[in-house]
Formats: sequence, structure tokens, C-alpha cells
Amino acid sequence: MDFYLFDSVKKEKLKFSPIKSGEVSIYVCGPTVYDDAHLG
Repeated sequence: MDFYLFDSVKKEKLKFSPIKSGEVSIYVCGPTVYDDAHLG
């Protein structure tokens, strides 16, 4: 199954490919409990 992310600058979907094959990680600085969730 392929996974795509939407690039809001280019206005297109980009196929996601991990840096390390078979491994994906995400950095989260902490939950925003006082407002809507967001990235960035």
C-alpha cells in the first residue's frame, strides 16, 4: 500500500518513502491540549 502526503505549497500529492526501508518514525514535541491539533 502506498502512502501519499499533500504538499500545500506545490498543491500536489507526493508519494512518501521512508529514509530507512521498513522503518518510519515521527517527532512530536508534546500534545496541544488547549487548542486544535496541528503540525508545524
